[in-house]
Amino acid sequence: YRKHEWEKHGTCAATLQVLNSQKKYFSKALELYQHIDLNSCLLKAGIKPSSSYYQMTAIKEALTTFYGVTPKIQCLPPEEGEKAQTIGQIEFCFTKGLQLRNCTALKGESDPMQADLKVGTEELSVCSDTLPTYYPSQVE
Repeated sequence: YRKHEWEKHGTCAATLQVLNSQKKYFSKALELYQHIDLNSCLLKAGIKPSSSYYQMTAIKEALTTFYGVTPKIQCLPPEEGEKAQTIGQIEFCFTKGLQLRNCTALKGESDPMQADLKVGTEELSVCSDTLPTYYPSQVE
């Protein structure tokens, strides 16, 4: 898994001094991950991993208010007979100077660093704003 991440994302980021080795790349990713501390941000907004459902708009609003940028949130669609989607990945985007930026920025810009929070490898798609949303405790 680590080899794949390095080959897919890391080698692209290696043009930056601060990320130009596997060790630097992964330790910086961990540092950013701890700095972002998603769970406590969502907890402050009253959103906690549980069996109850949330509105996607409330989750987006909490994240955008707290971080000042728009992350990219992807979900697993509802399973058959279910009505709720499940958050599968919350992705934050950074500038080359490793400052948080909107993930909705121009397509032409490079993303040297994305803090990916993944659950499994199932197919993820952009979350629907209208479906109830389940926030599982195993979002990494």
